[in-house]
Amino acid sequence: MALKLMYITNDPLVAVVAEKSGVDRIWIDLEYMGKEERQHGLNSVKSNHKISDIILLRPYIKNSDLMVRVNPLHDNSKEEIDAVINAGADLVMLPMFHTADDARRFVDLIGGRAKVMLLTETAEAIENLEEIVNVNGIDEIHIGLNDLYLAYRMKFMFELLVDGTVERACNIVREAGIPYGFGGIARLGKGALPAEYVIAEHYRLRSSMAILSRCFCNVNTDCIDNDIEELFITEMKKIREYEAYLQNQDDSFLNMNRLKVKDIVEMIIKGD
Repeated sequence: MALKLMYITNDPLVAVVAEKSGVDRIWIDLEYMGKEERQHGLNSVKSNHKISDIILLRPYIKNSDLMVRVNPLHDNSKEEIDAVINAGADLVMLPMFHTADDARRFVDLIGGRAKVMLLTETAEAIENLEEIVNVNGIDEIHIGLNDLYLAYRMKFMFELLVDGTVERACNIVREAGIPYGFGGIARLGKGALPAEYVIAEHYRLRSSMAILSRCFCNVNTDCIDNDIEELFITEMKKIREYEAYLQNQDDSFLNMNRLKVKDIVEMIIKGD
């Protein structure tokens, strides 16, 4: 089955183009609490989205899910989550949680009004994952590499693929029967670890979702005027064709890819 692909934007034009090209989820990102402190000095995406963006995009999203990442749990989480759901979110993502109690509180705050996704991106959440997956009401779990590699004081986010952290987490979530994914992908042939290697790891680990990263399409540099629709349609087609190719490969191909990922990641780390 093809990966569910997610793209962050609060621009109606970009959202419509992304949906038309086959992107499964349009993502509004409200998270700001603690993000600058955690990722200070890094070339990471820090959105400036607002609840009004959910209201703006909702009429344009016909076939994709409208997904919203809220802030980590805080004193006003109930008000924020209520506003997000009332604005039209189909799926709500919780970042930077740590324990099963955090997950349980979030599920209770959603109250069955939208789907629940946990963004597992703290070392504590990874360590508590066997308990977390037993919380009733979790629809999906995504393993977030951007903050997780920082938590483990690594140099490169895809070290988490090489050292087994992602694989162990995937195994725990899969055994609990919860759909899961991890990290992001660029266009085929792009990225420090090219997207085709990452996508093959998704298939080896039986992941069902991935984020389309800024390296897939940065609207400020890559997607200008009429080029945006051509870029999305062309590059999404390439990804789907590569997925169809992977579906016909055996375990030996996927294991060879795993070894190649290890070699590339080790070269990146040594050259850092």
